[in-house]
Amino acid sequence: MNKTYKQEWFGNVKGDILGGIVTTFSVIPEVIGFTLVAGVNPILGLYTSMAFLILSSFLGGRPALVSAGAGSMAMVVVSLISGYGTDYLFVAVFLAGIIQIILGFLKVGNLLKYVPDSVMSGFVDALAIMIFTAQLKNCAGGDLQMFLFIGLSIIIVYVFPFITRKVPSTLIAIILVTIISCIFGNTTITIGELGNIKAAFPTIHAPTLLLDMNVWKVVLPYSISLAFVGLIETLLTTNVVNEMTNTESNNNRECKSQGVINMVCGVIGAMPGCAMIGQAIVNIKSGGRGRLSTLLSGIFLIFIIGIGSILLNIIPLAALIGVMITVSIATFDWSYIKEIKEKSFIDIITTVSTVLVVVFTDNLAYGVGIGLIVFYLGKAIKLKVIKK
Repeated sequence: MNKTYKQEWFGNVKGDILGGIVTTFSVIPEVIGFTLVAGVNPILGLYTSMAFLILSSFLGGRPALVSAGAGSMAMVVVSLISGYGTDYLFVAVFLAGIIQIILGFLKVGNLLKYVPDSVMSGFVDALAIMIFTAQLKNCAGGDLQMFLFIGLSIIIVYVFPFITRKVPSTLIAIILVTIISCIFGNTTITIGELGNIKAAFPTIHAPTLLLDMNVWKVVLPYSISLAFVGLIETLLTTNVVNEMTNTESNNNRECKSQGVINMVCGVIGAMPGCAMIGQAIVNIKSGGRGRLSTLLSGIFLIFIIGIGSILLNIIPLAALIGVMITVSIATFDWSYIKEIKEKSFIDIITTVSTVLVVVFTDNLAYGVGIGLIVFYLGKAIKLKVIKK
């Protein structure tokens, strides 16, 4: 067996099992929330997540990278769904996958090296803010018990590592808060109550509308947007995971993988997907390092879909909110603030503009685009001034 292959699959079995379990629970509430915003049945987002978690384990260019039904992709197709329905959505997702495969063969993944550190810092900081504000929205209107559960979950995440690091504190937080809620009674919302999840599995939907050029006129602009937004977020997330694990990835393979899986999502009638940086960080922080972590997460998700909402109806959303708050804190690039006196004016403006655009548009791709423009425009102006 190839040494690299063996390491990617079986080099971290215990950590991957634990990371995969926690990842599943971190994926579900966010995916359900995005599908509700998009105006579709939450099960479509879970189908997407199931397909991405399992297939990317074999096809992806970055082990332990968590891809699922991401919010950035859902936001792109909101108007398409409301105006034309899900049949047009599935065509758009299928075409987006084709475009991503083409971009993968064109080696667009190599362009990541042109993204400066100041943009990456802005991307990471904006993501941390988005994760944190999303949790504030999730707990809005909650009762005292919800806030106690959130606080308890946070305390467990930070304190449990002092007892042992053999089991991820994020998983322990979810388990203990759930047990306490069962013993004393839960008056707060559970994960299952976020959407009407019933036991059902996807079926094949032949994209017959692909033969209609009038449909192409409608969906092609959405497909192009989906392809680029998905790859931008995926490649930047890949870079963050690379730095966290001190490893490398095959970005062009990842681009092709994203394309193939989005084509599959179009065929099974699901939402578009891409890498989810918050969940990827959860996986890494919970011990996940290899392909087994995402595969097991996908299998566990199949189990949850198979039994409907039985398990999800006993897990308080507050437990996940607490975990995600700690993730947002860990995600923020605190070292950048400590070293800000050493940064150039262009770097600072680039980082700030990236953060502001992402926060105000809820779109990571827009923020990165503006950040790149600000950085290279600033460099060009500086160079022009020096030459004078």
